[in-house]
Amino acid sequence: MATLSSDNASVGDFPSQFVSAPARPRFGRVKAIVVGVFAISLCLLLAGGTSTPAVNSPAFLISGMREIPSPPLGSSWAPAPREAGGLRMVAGADGQTFQLHTAGGDRTFLPGVDLSDTTPGHLPGEPAISAAQYRAWFAAMGWLGIRVVRIYKIHPPAFYEQLAAYNQDNPERPLYLVQGVAMPDESYIGKKNLFDATVTTTFRQELEAAAQAVAGDFSRSTRPGRPGGVWNTDVTPWLAGWIIGTELDPAAAAASDKRNAASKRYQGKYFRNTPKSTPTERWFAARMDELAGYVAKKGVSQPIAFVNWPTTDPLRHPAEPLDQEDLLQLDANHVLPTADWPAGTFASYHAYPYYPDFLRYESDLVAFQYQGQSDPYAGYVAALRKHHGTMPTMITEFGVPSSIGSAHDGPLGRSQGDHSEQEAMRINADLLRMMKDQGLAGGFLFGWMDEWYRYTWNTVGHQDGARRKLWHDPLTNEQHFGVLAMDASGPRDAAEQQLFDGGDAWPARKVTAEIDEAYVHLDVELAKSPPGSMIIGFDVLDGITGPPMAGSTDRRPDAVFALNLVGHTGQAYVRDQLDPLKLDFTVPASVRGPAPAGWKPFELITNRAHTVPTTGAKLPIELQNAGLLVHGTWDPAKDEADSRALWHLDDDRLAVRVPWAMLGFADPSTRRVAVPQKGNLTLQASPGVTVSLTASGTEQAIGQVKWPNWNRANYAERLKQGAERLRDAALSTANG
Repeated sequence: MATLSSDNASVGDFPSQFVSAPARPRFGRVKAIVVGVFAISLCLLLAGGTSTPAVNSPAFLISGMREIPSPPLGSSWAPAPREAGGLRMVAGADGQTFQLHTAGGDRTFLPGVDLSDTTPGHLPGEPAISAAQYRAWFAAMGWLGIRVVRIYKIHPPAFYEQLAAYNQDNPERPLYLVQGVAMPDESYIGKKNLFDATVTTTFRQELEAAAQAVAGDFSRSTRPGRPGGVWNTDVTPWLAGWIIGTELDPAAAAASDKRNAASKRYQGKYFRNTPKSTPTERWFAARMDELAGYVAKKGVSQPIAFVNWPTTDPLRHPAEPLDQEDLLQLDANHVLPTADWPAGTFASYHAYPYYPDFLRYESDLVAFQYQGQSDPYAGYVAALRKHHGTMPTMITEFGVPSSIGSAHDGPLGRSQGDHSEQEAMRINADLLRMMKDQGLAGGFLFGWMDEWYRYTWNTVGHQDGARRKLWHDPLTNEQHFGVLAMDASGPRDAAEQQLFDGGDAWPARKVTAEIDEAYVHLDVELAKSPPGSMIIGFDVLDGITGPPMAGSTDRRPDAVFALNLVGHTGQAYVRDQLDPLKLDFTVPASVRGPAPAGWKPFELITNRAHTVPTTGAKLPIELQNAGLLVHGTWDPAKDEADSRALWHLDDDRLAVRVPWAMLGFADPSTRRVAVPQKGNLTLQASPGVTVSLTASGTEQAIGQVKWPNWNRANYAERLKQGAERLRDAALSTANG
């Protein structure tokens, strides 16, 4: 098997990220799972067979995929297009029902996944995904029961080539496409004007380009943020719909509405506005009409929708604490197809179960019952469907991340982070089933793979944004929404380091270290009589010192892991000087967790202080104790693994992995630490991480972890634990 990077892999090559990384001692990098052809064939036979070529499926290049049983046979999903008004359509809207026309009958619920266009080490729009990756991903999606892939913008030609190839090889189980067309930039925000000539023209050009690309009749040059090439593959036989636009900034759109109040109601050949439409809705009607015109030239028609989200939904939320979250109402009911567009339209929402806060405080939502309990999110999606009584409603982004850090608390524990992989997949599967139960037309999970470049509001101020794409932060929830983990596999010139070898020394006899793009890993061989507790100290900047951690006399460490080796509990602390909350805003001491003088528990803010308008209740800042150290294995080959675990004790062997952010790093790839100065981020270079141990009053100097700067991210793809739950939900909602 070739070990090529995703940047240079050809159609016939297997890129290196499909190859499991070398095993780290005990609980480190992902181990390969080797299964014989006979065993695979037996599993397939017991599972009832499949129409997919199983043994040689490129899906099995992804670690963990072999453990997923083959999808069962069922009625055909091959496209069975219909014709109306001289246009051919494989999907259409009939009242609140979305109909995907297949040989096995009309499918009325679409389980899907959102696919972005980048990989670790790259930004969106960079040509980073290889043809081999697309081929493996499409096979894996089909194996997991996913029926639709939604993309946000035009992908490189390889996407469409490999999608068509997969569907031709799997005619009874094709993967349908929902093509997105995002606005090329956000200049409308600064201009506060959607109707600006440049804003409108550039978006119109992108709509036309997308219509040509999906039909295999397009070419353009590459430029930053935009792929180029020749698109000569027609995927319209499997094109189930369009979603255009992006989540609108409410203040900018409201200002645009005010500026363009005199704009006329749009009446196009394919789309029109109702009398109550707003200027923003009129602008979208014109863009949807233009797209329909481009598509109709190819003799086809597909349902077209625009992106919406709770911030600009058409419902009113008087209990919402933040004005901007209920400032603007955008209603798909005011943008309707004409008789000349037979495929129709639908309402599309990016809606998550943890935000905005009206999900916690709106009485009608809190009172909504689903499966015998209050479920505000179920109430919300049901309210959206009720509002859109003349068209289908889809949740085209939903999910919870499998991250250590969280950015917001959600009802029923569906928070924006602090989930193990297994828990996240269970929640996602439950939400997909709930959407089907509430009469929605589809649910698209965000997203297919973890994305390292992403940021979130409660950690972005702690990082060097220019290099965020080069390392993977377990504290940044937005980087962990994927079905596929993109596991850090380590800079190629960063070898394992022996920090300490002390024979019969106490409390540790031997310590080795290794680093990757996500963690500092320590493997500690304890003395034959191990201590009951231990403080692991980490000194990252020589110039910062202060009071020692309780139980220690060492003033050098800037961060510590305080571990109870008997009770299997632990807490991460950081010096006051490096406390990341200083980079957010003033946090009252009364809401901070306990800590010795000069130290703070490693915490993240998850909500600002706010007032609930309907009750007048004043609620304080909310924090997550992200430094509460979970004990356990993180080896995905073990059923009991918890992906949030940061330390594990097995007899006399202690394995520890430390997220770079818990050591204060704003960019480990250049060894720079975030040092708050009067609320502002400053960066200081670290010589390395000097490790020390303290147990029962004994101080033990271990050594310094060093590493070279890196400018390239290395990663290995892996199916996350619990994905079989998502698979079962996708299969049951698609066929149930």
